Amino acid sequence: MATGLREVPPPSLDSSSDPPVLFDGTTRLYTAYVCPYAHRVWIARNYKGLQDQIKLIPLNMHKRPAWYKEKVYPLGKVPSLEHNNQIKGESLDLLKYLEDNFEGPSLFLDDPAKVEFAEELLAYSETFNASVISSLKEHDLSKSGAAFDYIENALGKFNDGPFFLGCFSLVDIAYIPFIERYQVYLSQVKKYDIAEGRPKLAAWIEVHFQNYAHVK
Repeated sequence: MATGLREVPPPSLDSSSDPPVLFDGTTRLYTAYVCPYAHRVWIARNYKGLQDQIKLIPLNMHKRPAWYKEKVYPLGKVPSLEHNNQIKGESLDLLKYLEDNFEGPSLFLDDPAKVEFAEELLAYSETFNASVISSLKEHDLSKSGAAFDYIENALGKFNDGPFFLGCFSLVDIAYIPFIERYQVYLSQVKKYDIAEGRPKLAAWIEVHFQNYAHVK
């Protein structure tokens, strides 16, 4: 899954940092190393081999530069993308934007059935995250169990490999940063193995987490 092109991640900009020169023709991905939503677009950028085309601008979200909200992205969230004299945001929208506007390995499919299922899974991703987080807040793991069962069933939809759509796609990227964090937290803090009794999820985790570290 990794392109083999490695980069040294730049330091995060904080409230004391000067802003870049906006709209100078440079394409910039504003991100944060701690944010799973931002990681989605970072993974897609690197998988498509766009490290030289899209400059990484990491931000310290605890000491966020005032200029980011004032001059770059009024919502103040990450990720956002500066491209063609415009600023675009929302991680799932940006995944599709990279696919439509940049070259590199494709992250979407032409099969109508798989496209329809992809849209369903992308839409479900927020429900999935909300269910897991709610489960943690309420100290009731049954909600998260149901969410991970949904993922297990989704991975069996086409039954042709440890991917949602039969090959690595935007859908896998949408879930990787979140499931990685949930697996670590739930196993270490709650002693709950999300892959136990879910063989398809276990295979998905094994394949993707091996490569995730090399794509970031």
